[in-house]
Amino acid sequence: MLRVAINGYGRIGRSVLRALYENGYREQMQVVAINELADIETISYLTRYDTTHGRFPKQISTSANSLLVEDDEILCFACENPEDIPWSDLAIDMILECSGSFADREGAQAYLTTGIPRILLSQPADAEVDATIVYGFNHQEVSLDHSVVSAASCTTNCLLPVLDTIKQFAGIEHGTTQTIHSAMNDQPIIDGYHTKDLRLTRAALSSIIPVDTGLAKGINRMMPELNGKMACNAVRVPTLNVSVIDLVLRTERDVTEAEINAQLLNATQGKYAGLMGYTQEAHASVDFNHDSRSVIVDGTQTKVVDGRLVKLLCWFDNEWAYANRMLDVARYWATLIEK
Repeated sequence: MLRVAINGYGRIGRSVLRALYENGYREQMQVVAINELADIETISYLTRYDTTHGRFPKQISTSANSLLVEDDEILCFACENPEDIPWSDLAIDMILECSGSFADREGAQAYLTTGIPRILLSQPADAEVDATIVYGFNHQEVSLDHSVVSAASCTTNCLLPVLDTIKQFAGIEHGTTQTIHSAMNDQPIIDGYHTKDLRLTRAALSSIIPVDTGLAKGINRMMPELNGKMACNAVRVPTLNVSVIDLVLRTERDVTEAEINAQLLNATQGKYAGLMGYTQEAHASVDFNHDSRSVIVDGTQTKVVDGRLVKLLCWFDNEWAYANRMLDVARYWATLIEK
């Protein structure tokens, strides 16, 4: 049984804990500790009630400084510095780093020096980490010798299965992406200064706001054959959850809309079964709230211009799907430990 701790109990940290109990991961791993600056009653409340994903499906209570999920006791700490927590006393096998506070090996070193053997980051990381993993695409690259691994980003997890499928079928010369992303907690409700990124000082619920994205960097790292061939933009929109990528590709050979859709549908039943979805129904974004798949391709929006210019619409739950992918990577890593 893999013993894990969650550092940072925000949107992803709470989704990770919830997904562990909802989607069967509890059979292979147990959360034994949470580090979050909030007090235990706040942690309990935010676990029980969630505006986006609804009520937690298990019984939640507290005892001293522990969160109780039915009979499972999870110790709760409120430490800014990881080295202040007695990790070695808890026999932790892996930290799920969900605070977003660092994205490099140097930041992870604070955990490693306390005796934590493995750290899985909930965001893209510098190239110096041992591996960046998109589950389903390259999770076999995780090694028992690795100590710091990134689960990439929600957008990379959405896009890579689609790019991989199209590349194998028709090749890719170049492309662009436009991510239309739900609002996040680094945005204020009303205008207010908290960052040097002036766009992110503007009210989240009043505007469509352009933001920076590292998606192109993630594509280049995961698919080096596309290095320099993808341009990526992103905007935030006033919705609570679920995002979409508008993908445009120039293929190496002529294709039709029917052929592209058939290949993507086949991928949902093959290599990316359970990770990629395909639909021909008339959907809105809310239909994919709490959908654990990395990407759902909307076949009604597939367009092909002049034989080789392909346009696709790719939905994803930017919280729930990503949390499930983190747990998939952790579970796969655990199988290597058991061997």
